[in-house]
Amino acid sequence: MADSTDLDRFALAERLVHRSFAVLMIVCIVTAAILYNGALMMAVGHRHVVETIHVWCGFALPVVLLLGAVSKAYRADLGLLNRFTRTDWRWLRSRGRRTGRIPVGKFNAGQKINSWLVAGSTGVLLGTGVLLYWPDLVRLSWRAGATFVHDWFALGLGLLVIGHITYAMRDPEARRGMRTGRVSRNWARAEHEAWADEVTTRSTGTGSR
Repeated sequence: MADSTDLDRFALAERLVHRSFAVLMIVCIVTAAILYNGALMMAVGHRHVVETIHVWCGFALPVVLLLGAVSKAYRADLGLLNRFTRTDWRWLRSRGRRTGRIPVGKFNAGQKINSWLVAGSTGVLLGTGVLLYWPDLVRLSWRAGATFVHDWFALGLGLLVIGHITYAMRDPEARRGMRTGRVSRNWARAEHEAWADEVTTRSTGTGSR
């Protein structure tokens, strides 16, 4: 339960984007597994339905990200994710990066890299997916190349998502932050000390948002 020691971490729009993107991504991964595994496809059946769900959920992924841009908080966090600092390099090189010894901002270097990989992979999968869904747009050799790229990027993204979920399951406070938008001050200082100091200074200096 939130109390006076909690800090605001994510706005409602950011949490909605994350949840919507997560649901669509999981549906894409599950339907892709069914389509590429003969035994699963035989068990599920309705290949056309599964394929249609996979395609349109895939097309919806970038739409969700774009809709989030109406939120000022979302745009601000995108700016933070796209900015790699000296502290981020130190964090990556340090063996004790998770001890809190290095005061990082709202997002650590691992979270930034993960966001880049997810966004980049989503873009590649969207582009190749368009070529596969509308095959008459390009010649046969391009479609073959698109199939190869799509399959391998899908596998890589699937592994990345599994890794992301694994790390999230180890940190209930981080999950609470994405679920409710608030985290405890103690967790913030341990995991994102520079951000916790910034939020505290802003709230005491100019009042709460």
